[in-house]
Amino acid sequence: MDDKAKQSEEAKVVSSQEKLEIKPLGSSITLTQELFDLQIFSIQEHFRKADKNLELAILDQPIKVRDGGEVILEVMGHMQEEIAGKMKPDLVGLIRQFTGAERVLITVEVKEEVDNGKPKLYTNTDKLNFLREKHPALAEFQRKFGLEVDF
Repeated sequence: MDDKAKQSEEAKVVSSQEKLEIKPLGSSITLTQELFDLQIFSIQEHFRKADKNLELAILDQPIKVRDGGEVILEVMGHMQEEIAGKMKPDLVGLIRQFTGAERVLITVEVKEEVDNGKPKLYTNTDKLNFLREKHPALAEFQRKFGLEVDF
């Protein structure tokens, strides 16, 4: 029985050594914006096939690559920040797989919505008043047909 145990241990060692991939020094690929842009469609397609629409929304936004393989994901709000944090390991693996880059670092930057000075239209009355200012004929239609927003 000891011989069988030794043979199985030797087989495990041999099989684990076969999976090792040795790369020569100095042959690492540095991730650049051009290299990333060439492969972004393949990365998006992977998430599309997995039906991960929230992750796709993040990948559809502009993505920057800085020197040294740092990928900058710009997200809108804390919900996308949380989703980006969860997808980081998968994204790093996919970037390495498709580009061949050794060093990939993902940074998430939260961009807040810029207030454009226009009021937010929350109620139906607000929406109607906005449309009446934009299209004066709407006021005439409202009067003529007796249209009401609150019912």
